[in-house]
Order: sequence, then C-alpha cells, then structure tokens
Amino acid sequence: MSGLTGYLPELYMGLSSLMVHKLRSLLTMLGMIFGVGAVVAMLSITAGAQKEMISFIDLLGVNNIIVEAKEATDRDTLQARRAISPGLTFRDYRNIAANVQGIQASTPRKRFKPSKLLPKSSMEPPQLIGVLPSFLEINSLKIIEGRWFNDEDNTTSAPVCVLGEAAKVNLLGYERAVGKYVKVNTQWLQVIGVLAHQASADTDVEGLEVTNRNNLIIAPLNTVMRRFEDNQGFLRDEIDGIYLRVADGTDSIETSRVVNAILAATHKDAGDYTVVVPADLLEQRRQTQMIFEIVMICIAGISLLVGGIGIMNIMLATVLERTREIGIRRAIGARQADIVRQFLTEAVLISIVGGVIGIIFGFTLSQVIALAAGWSTVVTTASIVVAFGVSVFIGLLFGIYPAVQAAKLDPIEAIRYE
Repeated sequence: MSGLTGYLPELYMGLSSLMVHKLRSLLTMLGMIFGVGAVVAMLSITAGAQKEMISFIDLLGVNNIIVEAKEATDRDTLQARRAISPGLTFRDYRNIAANVQGIQASTPRKRFKPSKLLPKSSMEPPQLIGVLPSFLEINSLKIIEGRWFNDEDNTTSAPVCVLGEAAKVNLLGYERAVGKYVKVNTQWLQVIGVLAHQASADTDVEGLEVTNRNNLIIAPLNTVMRRFEDNQGFLRDEIDGIYLRVADGTDSIETSRVVNAILAATHKDAGDYTVVVPADLLEQRRQTQMIFEIVMICIAGISLLVGGIGIMNIMLATVLERTREIGIRRAIGARQADIVRQFLTEAVLISIVGGVIGIIFGFTLSQVIALAAGWSTVVTTASIVVAFGVSVFIGLLFGIYPAVQAAKLDPIEAIRYE
C-alpha cells in the first residue's frame, strides 16, 4: 500500500500536465488510439474468419472424405473424358468400400434438379438427392419431425423422402409435413421426415458445389435411381458423389491418399473427380489464417510504433519546456530516480488513456466493418488484452529516453534555464 501511495504524486502531476495541454495530449494520443484500434479491429476480423472457417469445416465433417464428380458441361468434353475414363461409378464406390481400411460409414450420391414440382416452390426449387441411410450419420444430421428412411425403404425403392427445413417451408408451409406428398417430375413422394436447420457454406471450396443444405429433398438412393430419369442424364456420371466417414483414430488425410490411388487407377488422370478432405482443408486454412493474422498485426504494429515515436517526441519537448521545474525539484531534494519516474509516468498515462480510447475505437470499427462488408467479426478478450498491453509497453519503452534525459540535467544549469 505504501508503494502505491508513493506513486500518487507522480500520477497527480502527470494527469495535471495532460489536462493543462489538452489538445497537445490528444494529438499525441492519436497514434496510440489508431494503433490500438487497428490491432483490436484486425484481430476481431481474423477471429471472425477463424470462427467461420471452423464452422464450415464442421459442416463437412472433420472425419469425412468427400469424392465429387467433375461432370461434363457439353458433349465434346464428355466424349474426351469417356475415351479414357468411365466417370464416377458404383464400381468406384464398391472398390473403395472393399479396399480402404478404417471406413465407418459410406454412401454414393445421385442428385439432380427437378423440372416440375408440386406444390410449386415459392422460392428456389429444391434439389433432389438420393443417398443410402448412412448419409444421416455421415453428415451428423438431426430429424426434428418424423423419421429418416431405412435400409428397407432403400431396398424396396419406396416412394418416400425427407425434406430439408427450407424445402419443407417452400413446398408445404409451416404446418406439419409428415404424411403429406410432394410431386417431383412425375413421381409422388410421401414425406416421412424433416431435418433440423443446418448452416450452409456461402462460397465454393476446393471443388465443392455451393449447396443450400436446407433446400433439399432427400430420398433413398434406389428410389432416385429407379424412379427418376434426369433430363441431362447423357452428361452425367453414374453417380456424382461419394461420402466416406472414417473411424475415430484413423488418419483421414492418409486414407484419402488411398482413395485417390484407387480412383486414379480407373480414371487415368481424366480430371473428372476431386477428393475433398475437410481435415486437410482445416489445416491449410489455419496456415493461411496465421499468415494473414501476422500481416495484419504487423500493419497495426507500425501504427503503434508511430504512436510511440509521437510520445517520445512530445516528451522530449516537455522536458525542454519544464527544464526549470526539473532544476527546482532536484534542488529541493528530488533524486534522479524521482525525475525518471515522473516523466515515465506521464508517458505511460498517455499510452494508457490512448489505449482505452483505442479499444473503444477498435470495437466500433469492427462493428462498422461487419455491417459494411458483411464479414463476421469477433472482439475477443485476448485481442483487447494484447492491444492494451502493447500500448502500455510502447509508452514505457518510448518514455524511457526522455525521462533519462530529464534526470541527467544539471540542477544548477536547469534553474538558470529560461
């Protein structure tokens, strides 16, 4: 307590000095305000980006491997590919299932856009996809109404389906959907379940098509294969995707290399498929995120450095202005350490006040960026502590030299100074 009391005179003198020259003090603080604000804003942007990145990877499943067909867009491309590769087929799926160790669950996927729907969709028409019952486990889906289809439904090609949340609202409104029917092209499907809302990705990632996971009509694979005919079938592969879920403890990246090797043997570098490994994507994005974060912190650090130079500059000017005051204090018994502490306290006070204002400015700036650019920003406690701690350190570092220069003044010459 006595140690804190000993600092009170320096604190009072420092605050008094700042208040006497309000405008000069504010201008000196601007560098710290902008620097700290930039640090808080940049860290909030990187934290928001990281949160979105992790959420997106969670959508795909860190234990999953996804094989996506790169289907032809015209006959010429199709003929060139078919000359060397049969495209993605059930044979590929069976080879992978039989030869790859550590696969816990798997399913092929067949999808297409219906040409006719009843009831008519009030928004974008849902996609129809056919998958095996294991699709529920692989993608960690949750049923909020009714049930998921089972192996018997798939074996008998039952005319049933499960709707995504958006597809249910678009087609059947907000009333209970189970037991009702939807007509897809010429086939009637009975709704047996509705999925809970799922987050969706906004952009293409590594060959994955942007799909609204809530706007889907999901039916058993055999139902789709036997009851529906895609009007663009001549351009389509036999199946357009394969989902694999590896068991816990199995390296999904290493497993994906085995999958790729099996596919490469039959597709012969035709470039008609891509293997997506969410765990690998996560690692790549983390590295990119780290580089981005370092660059942003360096840019913000330059602002803090400029602010520190401003503090040193104004403190040197203050020492010159108060040379006579320093001489009088030394003459009445103040030690060099007392003079150093006095001016160092003033420099740190400038950085503390500037840091507090900078944190408020950075928080406001992050909110403005989120609204204007549509980015996700997250102001974390760590970013505030880091920014504030750096600002105090900068004030301490750049205040040492002026404080030492003040303490070295000869008392007699200082008193004579005009």
